[in-house]
Amino acid sequence: MSDPYRLKDASQIPSAPFESWGRYPTYPAHTVPLHWQSDFASASAGLHNGGALAVGMGRSYGDSCLLKDGNLFVTTGMNRLISFDPATGLLTAEAGITLAQILDFCVPRGFFLPVSPGTKYVTLGGAIANDIHGKNHHSAGTFGCHIVQFELLRSDGTRRLCTPDQNPDWFTATIGGLGLTGFISWATLRMKPIVSRMIDYEGIQFHGIDEFLSLTEQARNLEYTVSWVDVTSTGKNFLRGIFMQGDHSPLPAELKPSPEPKLVFPFEAPGFALNHATVSLFNTAFFHKQIHKRVVALQDYEPFFYPLDKVLHWNRMYGKGGLLQFQYAIPWEHAREATVAVMKEVAKSGLASFLAVLKAFGDVPSPGMMSFPLPGITLALDFPIKPDKSFPLFERLADMTREFGGRLYPAKDAAMTASQFQAFYPQWEQFARYRDPLLTSSFWERVTGDRLPL
Repeated sequence: MSDPYRLKDASQIPSAPFESWGRYPTYPAHTVPLHWQSDFASASAGLHNGGALAVGMGRSYGDSCLLKDGNLFVTTGMNRLISFDPATGLLTAEAGITLAQILDFCVPRGFFLPVSPGTKYVTLGGAIANDIHGKNHHSAGTFGCHIVQFELLRSDGTRRLCTPDQNPDWFTATIGGLGLTGFISWATLRMKPIVSRMIDYEGIQFHGIDEFLSLTEQARNLEYTVSWVDVTSTGKNFLRGIFMQGDHSPLPAELKPSPEPKLVFPFEAPGFALNHATVSLFNTAFFHKQIHKRVVALQDYEPFFYPLDKVLHWNRMYGKGGLLQFQYAIPWEHAREATVAVMKEVAKSGLASFLAVLKAFGDVPSPGMMSFPLPGITLALDFPIKPDKSFPLFERLADMTREFGGRLYPAKDAAMTASQFQAFYPQWEQFARYRDPLLTSSFWERVTGDRLPL
């Protein structure tokens, strides 16, 4: 009888299309599932060409989790908890565990993630590799700020325990290092204590960038802040939105795991479904859904942190062509004028973003050499792909970001050019010295020209 957990030789696995969450681009690759920490060495030894990349849930939007004609080591089979200390909140787990699985274990025990992105369906290794951020960046910094240690395996067989004090250069290169410095086998994360699933929530309507900035300043002592913004409105409604803020409720309440999502986006939406008219109607309805200018409520953490996770495969609403996401961080010096200018450029293009998120980044330093956040404003926009309009718009927006001294987020990108990336991340050549010679990605090859020989 064959062993179902026996690692297959990558050369014997047929190449098949692999998608990121944005569903663009789609590249063929050999996918090699890993089940044990020792599998990385076995898989690496069996490779002869194409290079390799470890991937988790594939929730990056562009090609940072893709490797055309290469080998993708899928880590989700490595999802074991190793240890948890309720006295300190220190959790150690294999890198393929998802944030959803961590929450299912920790919430009933009175702990929550120190930093969370807008989806819980990302792996621990992916969260480190992209140094993810959340609604509390201004108070807690990035995910990497809460990583205590991890083990890094290199394709030459060496193993490094990485902490801020032990192998600190490898620690900073790997956090935000796009999975290119080696294979993270396990990591230790410091969780934060909670006494309830609930969030003390407040939603506030605003009109214009100045109201947004004023609300941001007023909420500087709150843990979580984020804004939805309407990119289709003009005139007196230009840059209107809803400012959402909250803290974990201090009132003890039942702590239990979240139920599994039951809703599924059932089909590929037609390409014309999300257009300027339909998005404009949705945005108007969403803004006025909040009847009063200010609403206070006690809200479960699921809709506050993960409103889209309740609908599986929601990316299908963008159609078979997929979606592009544009996310910048621009320093405070130019943040106001840049946000206004970018929003006007989007309005002029005739394209409309269905999901537009605006928030402030704080000044907590990121530990990663290639980490994305910087003190200022970040804006994230999603667009269905319309090749004749989307890519020219993204090039203009990236150039504007560069002119305003900002940078784009590699985990969300499928369009920035090599010259743009190298201007955003001038430290890339220093970082490249830490890249494992076996590991690469379609993103890295695209923005650096650094290709592995076949």
